[in-house]
Amino acid sequence: MDSVDAERFQQLIDVRIADTRARIEASGRRIDELTKARSGTTEDDEHDPEGSTISQDRALEVKLHEDAQRSLTDLQQALTRLADGTYDVCEHCGGPISLERLEVRPETRLCIDCASSRLRR
Repeated sequence: MDSVDAERFQQLIDVRIADTRARIEASGRRIDELTKARSGTTEDDEHDPEGSTISQDRALEVKLHEDAQRSLTDLQQALTRLADGTYDVCEHCGGPISLERLEVRPETRLCIDCASSRLRR
């Protein structure tokens, strides 16, 4: 990877990190709101026939929050790999990760062949 590509991926990862941090903050606020809403009532919302419940909404938001936190960690690790020159090297086979794949998934650690074989297992 040349220095132009490295700079481009640095910028891409930085933007994704900022977006992910914003998602984490927003979901954290939503979790707080749902927690307060749930604690403000003695009603049993888990058996509400009217649709989704506060408990379900909160559980979904917690999952989205956890996913965003994992994404942030993966993106930060991608920055480390970019700095040490291993960003475009597959962690499984040691082969190259295509720049096209990195553009779509800048946090990826695997080439398309290794990622595909893991999905098949």
